[in-house]
Amino acid sequence: MKTDREAVERQSRWAGLKPGMRVADIGCGSGKTTAMLNELCQPFGQAVGVDGSLERITHAQNNYKAPSLSYCCRNFYEPLDDLGLFDFVWVRFVLEYHREKAFEIVQNLSRILKPGGILCLIDLDYNCLSHAGIPVRLEKAIANITKKLELEANFDPYMGRKLYSFLYDLDYQDIAVDLSAHHLISGQLNEVDSYNWNQKVQVAAKNSNYCFSEYEGGFSEFVEEFQKFFADPRRFTYTPLLCARGVKPLK
Repeated sequence: MKTDREAVERQSRWAGLKPGMRVADIGCGSGKTTAMLNELCQPFGQAVGVDGSLERITHAQNNYKAPSLSYCCRNFYEPLDDLGLFDFVWVRFVLEYHREKAFEIVQNLSRILKPGGILCLIDLDYNCLSHAGIPVRLEKAIANITKKLELEANFDPYMGRKLYSFLYDLDYQDIAVDLSAHHLISGQLNEVDSYNWNQKVQVAAKNSNYCFSEYEGGFSEFVEEFQKFFADPRRFTYTPLLCARGVKPLK
């Protein structure tokens, strides 16, 4: 539900994905995006999905199959040189979960990119924090939960704004940056946004171990107020998406 084919195609084409390329999808998760990238690099292209979760890799192998498509369970903190070289490395919604080591991950991934190849980094900025019409205590709780996740769970709600500097500091050429809206929610809530945002509350907020001091009823009262706010068609929510791409130097 979260993976929008039109967005993946638009972003990857903007970054420079072309038929015949060998593509690495880093943090591939379920494999859905990898399968899309594989279709977009045909004919004669290949796509390799890389993820640290064996459960997700198994799901990908069972659900998204093609002759030019493969998956491997690997820790992308460690060298991936044995996977060979790629023409295009795609890193989407990954670095935000690795705040402290994000640049080191990008350095490591740069090693598997051919000289002249393209590295595409995509992440959100001000993640989950931009709402209008939100009750004061709810806004405060969301900000505090996000800060707790940032400090204790290696989450970075501001990763998007850092992507350009990662490419710049690695001496990439022809760097380009695109800014668009990932979330732009007004009026009646659709099924996908309702599901995704309620999952954020039920999983991230709950597992943050935040005390919910703003609410006498604790987590359950927080969830109730969030759901009421988010279902209100007067609510306005947006999240910026930043795409940065660069070409690896030939030397």
